Amino acid sequence: MSIILDISGVNKTFGGLQALDDVNLKIEEGETHAIIGPNGAGKSTLLNCCIGRLIPDSGSVTFNGNNMIGMQPHDINHAGMVRIFQTPEIFPDLTLLQNVMIPALAKRDGTFKFNPFKSLAAEKSILEEAHATLADFELDKFHDQLANSISRGDKRRLELAMGIIQHPKLLLLDEPTAGMARHDTNRTIDLLNSDRMQAMTKVIIEHDMHVVFSLADRISVLVRGNIITTGTPEEIKNDPKVKEAYLGESEEEES
Repeated sequence: MSIILDISGVNKTFGGLQALDDVNLKIEEGETHAIIGPNGAGKSTLLNCCIGRLIPDSGSVTFNGNNMIGMQPHDINHAGMVRIFQTPEIFPDLTLLQNVMIPALAKRDGTFKFNPFKSLAAEKSILEEAHATLADFELDKFHDQLANSISRGDKRRLELAMGIIQHPKLLLLDEPTAGMARHDTNRTIDLLNSDRMQAMTKVIIEHDMHVVFSLADRISVLVRGNIITTGTPEEIKNDPKVKEAYLGESEEEES
């Protein structure tokens, strides 16, 4: 299996606080890799270093054989690394259909500039794919509604649809089920395990162990900015230092 994302020796500090401490992580193409750890462990900081929102103090981030350090976020996105944020980043005053079409057009053209003299409806192939993508996420019945009018769970699925329509080589998901009821969480698990997404390489930050163990092929545990172990779900469940640092408390919460 080839390595699609190689994080090597990444360090990041904020005002003397060591947020990431010599992080080394390799993501294999086609796998779903979960990163777990307590609040403040550095998980979101690590993703921000991958997508260009933060520049590491040292170390390297190599995606698909290319160094990402110093690249602009939109260039990294166009290269095929797409992030889904913990707080949905959508266009609240546009319809769901428009929300999904815009990233598809940006991916195709390298950028998106609104042309008032050219209707989005004229983009026949992207329009059809946008409808199909919304249907995959059970959102097509809302296609003409404004995005700010739908529930939080539906907004999370909308942002996921906006990511998927870009056909990413690597999808980074930051707590994709945060704030969802269990029913919506299970629907999201089913979507991420669907045929369309099964073979897609995914990195998932998640606190809900039900979600992690339902999705992950491998799991890395990040504690105080350092990855203390990586293994299969079964190995992580039975690792004493993981239970001590994090997992035991989560298992107790789940029971």
